[in-house]
Amino acid sequence: MLPRALDPEGTVLITGGTGVLGSLLARHLVEHRGVRHLVLTSRSGPTAPGARELAEQLGALGARVRIAACDVTDREELAELLATLPAEHPLTGVVHAAGVADDGVIEALTPERITGVLRPKAEAALALHELTAGLDLALFTLYSSASSAFGSPGQANYAAANAFLEALAQHRRTRGLTATTLGWGLWAEESAISGGLDTTGLARATRVGGALSADEGLALFDAARATGLPHLLPLRFDRSVARTLRPVPALLRGLVSAPARRTASTATGGSGLAGRLATLPAAEQQRLLTGLVCAEAAAVLGHTGTDAVAPDRVFKELGFDSLTSVELRNRINAATGLRLPATLLFDHPTPVALAGHLGTELVGETGPAHQVRTGATTDLGEPIAIVGMSCRLPGAVRSPADLWRLVRSGQDAITDFPTDRGWDIDTTALPYAPLGGFLDDVAGFDAGLFGISPREALVMDPQQRLLLETAWEAFEAAGLDPLAVAGESIGVFAGAASSYYGLDSELPDDAAGYQLTGGATSVISGRVAYSFGLEGPAVTVDTACSSSLVAVHLAVQSLRNGECDMALAGGVTVMAGFGVFSEFSRLDGLAEDGRCKAFAEGADGTGWSEGVGLLLVERLSDAERLGHEVLAVVRGSAVNQDGASNGLTAPNGPSQERVIRQALANACLEASDVDVVEAHGTGTRLGDPIEAQALLATYGQDRDGDHPLWLGSVKSNIGHTQAASGVAGVIKMVQAVRAGVVPATLNVDEPTSHVDWSAGAVRLAVESRAWPETGRVRRAGVSSFGMSGTNAHVIIEQAQPVPVAMPVVVPESGEGSGVVPLLLSAKSPGALSGQADRLRDLVTGDSAPQLSYVGSSLLSRAGLEHRAVVLAADLNGAVEGLGSVIEGASAGSVRGVVTGGREVVFVFPGQGSQWVGMGRELAGWSVV
Repeated sequence: MLPRALDPEGTVLITGGTGVLGSLLARHLVEHRGVRHLVLTSRSGPTAPGARELAEQLGALGARVRIAACDVTDREELAELLATLPAEHPLTGVVHAAGVADDGVIEALTPERITGVLRPKAEAALALHELTAGLDLALFTLYSSASSAFGSPGQANYAAANAFLEALAQHRRTRGLTATTLGWGLWAEESAISGGLDTTGLARATRVGGALSADEGLALFDAARATGLPHLLPLRFDRSVARTLRPVPALLRGLVSAPARRTASTATGGSGLAGRLATLPAAEQQRLLTGLVCAEAAAVLGHTGTDAVAPDRVFKELGFDSLTSVELRNRINAATGLRLPATLLFDHPTPVALAGHLGTELVGETGPAHQVRTGATTDLGEPIAIVGMSCRLPGAVRSPADLWRLVRSGQDAITDFPTDRGWDIDTTALPYAPLGGFLDDVAGFDAGLFGISPREALVMDPQQRLLLETAWEAFEAAGLDPLAVAGESIGVFAGAASSYYGLDSELPDDAAGYQLTGGATSVISGRVAYSFGLEGPAVTVDTACSSSLVAVHLAVQSLRNGECDMALAGGVTVMAGFGVFSEFSRLDGLAEDGRCKAFAEGADGTGWSEGVGLLLVERLSDAERLGHEVLAVVRGSAVNQDGASNGLTAPNGPSQERVIRQALANACLEASDVDVVEAHGTGTRLGDPIEAQALLATYGQDRDGDHPLWLGSVKSNIGHTQAASGVAGVIKMVQAVRAGVVPATLNVDEPTSHVDWSAGAVRLAVESRAWPETGRVRRAGVSSFGMSGTNAHVIIEQAQPVPVAMPVVVPESGEGSGVVPLLLSAKSPGALSGQADRLRDLVTGDSAPQLSYVGSSLLSRAGLEHRAVVLAADLNGAVEGLGSVIEGASAGSVRGVVTGGREVVFVFPGQGSQWVGMGRELAGWSVV
């Protein structure tokens, strides 16, 4: 059908006429096609943004323009509008440019979402067709989209609506009516539909070529009309870009040569990708497949290279949503010949994990995901090794070494209420002393280190933040790279209770969606497992004050049952509000000076505090096999309940006796085999005497009076850290066992008279003393008794010395042989400076380790993007170089940013003017 010229006296109706594309076309028709009468519709009509200015511009060009508010999906409203057109300027042209998009995968499309897209496109077009069927139109153009021709992920509803327009145009042609459907590609001008596209959406929209400029689009409009064809695709086509499509759309296969689809035989036989993989070693298979996944992911996200796709980052963090996940699945299907499920990226959430799965599917090797763990070969009585520890506690304690310095020197960490938490409280009017044990900078958190956005970090319970940071520190303390534990069978057992953080606060609109997971206690352990990629059990334990020690017990049981190979165990408490002080004050349970006076005559209540502590534990045989330093051994543990005691929260002496005896039995020990007990010791008038009597009835019997059981409590130093109190006691005892010292318990005027201390050989350690010499390994018990009635007891044992597997090589003296490299890395420049600051404090502090030891210990730490190296020949050089890193200067250090994976670096020293043997000397004194 040959096109007819537009009658200048006729009227052209443009639906969506005040939108970007509609207004561009209106100007074009007036300026270049002689149209003088226009009706532009939209839902807002004259009040639409820019509508008045558009009418004025078109009027200045000689056109008479009417802008009408009309819902074109309402047939009656549309008919009323058409009826108002004057007879002297009849309707001679229609351009239907209205439409909306609501993208989503098929499973997410509800009837409402489908109807919401179909009505303004399909129903409105049908109404225009029927209402104008008797008119002599020279122009009936429907704005469609290329999505219906190519298929666009997430646009099933939009593609269906546009496909209807194409069918309608063909229907009109068969009836001898004018009609053209234009399946547009992306315009460079932002419209209501394209304006919301992110980088990935733009890449998807331009996958066969770039965006059209306004001039190009309008020229294509004219060219399409001149052809007289009913359906065209005006878009930019780039053959080189289209070749990267996986798969190449059927519509383009005549223009772009598509790679041959692999058949089942090539996917499992000796040719194609599977055949190539079969000839490679496992490491090369993984490298090749990881590269393939990263390349396809980069293409989906619109990146020009793979640098922005970190192999170990979760796809969601890289920018994938449900739509792009399906698109990547399709590309990988095309690249491998496999038929993979739509849930592919959810089942294998990182490029590395997905590459491993592809290897299993293509080569046929069974990966870890298919292996079933059994406990048949584990020894249910095997000791459990503590190979790493970390903590944050009152008194500026940021490590187990800090805690040991605090208790060894007899320091008191109780302070005034913090001023940085927004507590709206008049401390002068309180019925109790505004004192407690508090963490410094509890709001400080390196969110970027864990791939968490600032919005989500704001909503996260500080307990989750602290547990993430101390988990990282526990791995590093054990000489493990926290970035290398993903996929390992490592459990997380965390004691915690709700802090009620953020419940009475108004959150920013862009952060509100994170509150459910950010504040849920149940998520605390799962957050750690998710962030590090740990695949052992993840359990949050809330038994009140005994939570962390119960968590340690569960971790020990899990290791012995073979459920995991390693576990993080401990607890955390952060007081987001002061409600616990007020509530316990009403029960007359708070000490007047906020200090715990464990087993003292002057005991008058507990003193609340907060903190976090974690142990990294594994089976002793595994620790020895892997060469991990064993700090101490968990010899035995037990947990029980008070049952129907004399009140819900009242402690029960016989139950405490039973849990101690059970722990000893599980450890195959007698009571006299334990030298010290780190007691629950909260300083309450009721709880302490009951606990002391249980200890006298168990540990105090059948032992030499010259070798009594020594009794103490870390709560006298730092207060009652609640869910973290048990693990704090364990860390104290591990340090004490290693040092051979029983530290003093503070705040004891004299032993309480409510206990008959003569009933057994138990003594309070009111003074620091050497650990008793018994001719055997040192052992200590640790108790925690929860307000919930759940009791726990753990027995810690001194680790036996393990021969060093690798000989220590002392380098020969010579130029450069005394230089120690101090390697630092962090997620951001600020964090790098912070690392340098802490390292400088370490090397200049009391009891600082040797510089060579510090340098070697840094070698096993995670290699993050921002890095610095300080070459220190002595302490002064280390201090100077670390200072330059802190200040961002270059003197004395080298800084840089690393991108990409971990590849081998070859160094070729010694050439020309360099001294002879330089490479040999370098290899001699460097640990490689």
